[in-house]
Amino acid sequence: MKWLKKIIGGLFILILAVLFLVLIIINPFGPSPLNKYQTDGQLILSGLKEPVKVLRDENGMAYIYAKNMDDLLMAQGFIAATDRLFQMELTKLFASGRIGELAGVSAKPIDVTMRTLGFRRQAQTHVKLLNAEAKQFVNRYIEGVNAFIRGRPKEIPLEFKLAGIKPGLWTPEDVLAIVYYMGWNSAANLPHEIVAQMLVEKLGYAKAAEIFPLNINPEEPAASETRLRTDGYSIVRLGLPAMKLLLSSLSSGRLHIGSNNWVVAPGRSQSRKPILANDPHLDSRMLPGPWYPCALILPDNRAVGVTIPGTPGVTIGRTSHVAFGVTNAYGDMQDLFIETVDPEKADHYLEGDRSFAFETIEETLKFKDKNAPDGYTTETLRIRKTHRGPVVSDVLPPLKTNTVLTFRWSAFENMEPSLGFERFFACRNAEEFREALRYVNQISLNYVFADMNGHIGWHVTGRLPIRSKGGGELPYPVKGSKDHWQGWVPFEEMPHAMNPSKGWIGTTNHMTTGQICPYYYSNCFASTYRQQRLMAIMDEANSTSAQDHWQYQRDIVNMKAKRLAPIMARILLKYDDTKTLGEILNTWDMKDDADQPAPTVFHALYSELAQLTYKDELGTDLTHAMLKDLYFWDQRLAQMIESGKSPWFDNVQTPDAVESLEDILHQAASDVMVRMKKSAGDDPQKWLWGNQHQYDFFSPIARKGAAKKWLGGGTHPADGSGDTLNRAKYDHHNLSEIQFMASLRMVADLGDADKILAVLPGGVTARQFHPHTTDQIEPFLNGKEVYWWFSDKQIQSHAKHSLLLQPPME
Repeated sequence: MKWLKKIIGGLFILILAVLFLVLIIINPFGPSPLNKYQTDGQLILSGLKEPVKVLRDENGMAYIYAKNMDDLLMAQGFIAATDRLFQMELTKLFASGRIGELAGVSAKPIDVTMRTLGFRRQAQTHVKLLNAEAKQFVNRYIEGVNAFIRGRPKEIPLEFKLAGIKPGLWTPEDVLAIVYYMGWNSAANLPHEIVAQMLVEKLGYAKAAEIFPLNINPEEPAASETRLRTDGYSIVRLGLPAMKLLLSSLSSGRLHIGSNNWVVAPGRSQSRKPILANDPHLDSRMLPGPWYPCALILPDNRAVGVTIPGTPGVTIGRTSHVAFGVTNAYGDMQDLFIETVDPEKADHYLEGDRSFAFETIEETLKFKDKNAPDGYTTETLRIRKTHRGPVVSDVLPPLKTNTVLTFRWSAFENMEPSLGFERFFACRNAEEFREALRYVNQISLNYVFADMNGHIGWHVTGRLPIRSKGGGELPYPVKGSKDHWQGWVPFEEMPHAMNPSKGWIGTTNHMTTGQICPYYYSNCFASTYRQQRLMAIMDEANSTSAQDHWQYQRDIVNMKAKRLAPIMARILLKYDDTKTLGEILNTWDMKDDADQPAPTVFHALYSELAQLTYKDELGTDLTHAMLKDLYFWDQRLAQMIESGKSPWFDNVQTPDAVESLEDILHQAASDVMVRMKKSAGDDPQKWLWGNQHQYDFFSPIARKGAAKKWLGGGTHPADGSGDTLNRAKYDHHNLSEIQFMASLRMVADLGDADKILAVLPGGVTARQFHPHTTDQIEPFLNGKEVYWWFSDKQIQSHAKHSLLLQPPME
């Protein structure tokens, strides 16, 4: 994540380098004596009602045995803090707009954005609405976290000392702020709106529409063109520089979220029970990764899976009765509104001819400052709000118009007494699990699920607004008091399926809507290629094992390349200077294999071709902004290449010529040749994909410099790409910078009572120098089978540590 790279990456590198050498001398084997914690024996945990047993396996994963749910949740909070407290603290500070307390005034832009969006403000409101079950779910977890902070001061992670901060006690609002922050990350349509506004201002409606997103549901293969609001909507110019700054501000700290999930019915499973696979895609470069695995075990039920550190329960995994996994559904739950400041009252805004006062909220920003008497400086932030939400354009220099931009999010208007997540553990079948999803309004996810009775299903979470005009592809100008959001799409009419006749369900962030959802859903989806590959695999997957699905998750066939590489090869083979590249593409098996040069050639060409297609008309900055938003342009450009014709291929800066696809592809290949020869040598056959495209796992306290090598997880050649099921998506402007990947691979066969296949791209523990911070990187890379244990027999057999948490004696 960019905010962590900038804020933490350079902290105390020299100190860490010296410390590392000292630690190696003191204890060259096993965990550092300065960053260890108790994993065996007994300890007193005040607040428990009965004893809790915590076993840890060979990977350091905790299996928590309790006799009641209250103790189970408290123990989960305690153990999560033991393993991940520093990571939890960073996430809490960021979601609450308090990262300046760690990083100083340099973090002010991030804190201002987070405070303006108001995740913690909304969490404070939501906590008051929770029912008894949801309150207990959150409260018992944070009681465990706080018990660790208060009761185990010698086990506080070393990272706090190095960062110069102390862990703060947790509140329910902290947990819900993180939940809202994750929901914010899933709603990627906002950058789409800003890019669309920039294009319309630059080009006008008609020309901009030619390159607006193209969305295709591969299971209902009809294009869904973006619907422009041309019915009486006059363009409001906000200024390209302001929109560029806003795009940067609202993108700061966003987690890139993708994912694959699927589930097969008993008829396609060798065990005769459903098999569910999930690999959520996040930026997982910072160790030990974003997910925290554990097992929660009661006498009559158990759940094994992962959650975001700082939140209770299990988000992805299986229980004794159901299994479940997620992808980002990209439901458009957010809009930007263009609002007019009252020219006669600067502290008012207009809705038609009615004037309303801005609501003003004051919050205090706090910045670490070693020169201040108490170590901190403070600053007052004033946030303005309208009926729709906070004025997000206030994070920028004042717009050169009498307008402001406000942000509206359905999650803030649909707070339920239940969070939904606290219901997962008790669900006994697929229908009960689907009903629990009704209350997950904070985030738009594709949940696939299955039960022991053989039922499989899929349902999209979150609340979508029913809009008065068109969709949410552009910021909406407020011209009167009539609400643009006229209601909510009913839960029953959100995209879903139960027990389809084909015997499987899968989602890959693709467009899933069609006949099943008559409302505007979104215009932000992944291109079709991963889903097409999944469909091809499932066409032949009639009797499968968990191991088969484990291999499917690592599939590197590139379906986009199957369609486009032959076109590229045919053109490049015509020219002497690009013939070698054409030959490489012509003999390619269309797999993004780290040991082949063809993926390098294909992806470099595609990236360069995109630049040349748009830069002449959009200019450098706008082209960069659009191409950074892959889902905005990817499917559209691929269609243009397949058709071979588009006015966008013509370079408008050469008025005496009309360039074709062949012309700019040849130019792109020439540019790639020049650039790649400088960085990778003269022989294109040696431009191996794994040399260009690499995982880079780093410690949160050493992103760069000499200490990075010693404290991180290394740099490794990566198979796959953004177009393959084995996802390793690079930044469009830098093939070597993999931005997000599988943050977890999990395969749960409900016919296997003993184990679940699962691996992380890091480890269980977020403590520097601990062996369980990086020990899963190797199996993540090579595909070795790693397990979460499910049955008591297997848990006991693989237990390496046993800790008994005891309530205080009365």
